[in-house]
Amino acid sequence: MKKIKLAALTFMAGMLVAFGNQAFASGVGYIDYQKVQENYPFAQQAIKEIDAKALEMQQFMVDKEKQYKNLDTPLKKQNFEEATAREFKAKESAYMKLKAAKEEQVFSKIQAATKQVLVEQKLDAVIDYRVIFVGGVDISDLVIQKLKTSKF
Repeated sequence: MKKIKLAALTFMAGMLVAFGNQAFASGVGYIDYQKVQENYPFAQQAIKEIDAKALEMQQFMVDKEKQYKNLDTPLKKQNFEEATAREFKAKESAYMKLKAAKEEQVFSKIQAATKQVLVEQKLDAVIDYRVIFVGGVDISDLVIQKLKTSKF
């Protein structure tokens, strides 16, 4: 009788551990950040803004080259080069700040959506897809869907 009780108790403890682990640890999700970024309209708009700023800087340099060719004295050319270098440095700094800010906004929004999917899918962690060799759950499409349907 003691053996039956011990066996039943051991069986119940094993079942509780198995169900407990399943309830608390669903696994690891992974995300293809590049895919999410490419399918997220806010990210695409940010990329367009960054590219427009880069084109503006290129056009600035083209215009300055034309102006430089019209200068006739070495002193005027030297002063023009110095002034142009200062202007370009300021534009470049503004470009880098814009790029960093937009990238941070996109990352934050994708991260927030990923956290929501993590909770909804009861995952332990979400990592980059390039880290996974075998296993895991791809949640990239779920994150894309969350980004498109929710306000972030």
